[in-house]
Amino acid sequence: MAATVAIPLAYAQVPPSKERCDQLIDYFDYYGQSRGEGVSDGARNMMRIGAEIDCERGDYRKGIAMMETLLRNKRMGIPTPQ
Repeated sequence: MAATVAIPLAYAQVPPSKERCDQLIDYFDYYGQSRGEGVSDGARNMMRIGAEIDCERGDYRKGIAMMETLLRNKRMGIPTPQ
């Protein structure tokens, strides 16, 4: 039971940064892209684009939160910080 509680805390201790934003965006771009024609996913996903804009503006906390939500919604999992 303690291990289950400790895992989310480890993510909470990672400070928001440009590197983390880039990691999550790159992960989504690579693994989240659908292979069909006319699909608005991967780099064209509106939520992903919004997160990238937030990260470019320096609002890393908001960009990371958006990417984590997007990854959870797509059931992709969230990569561990590098």
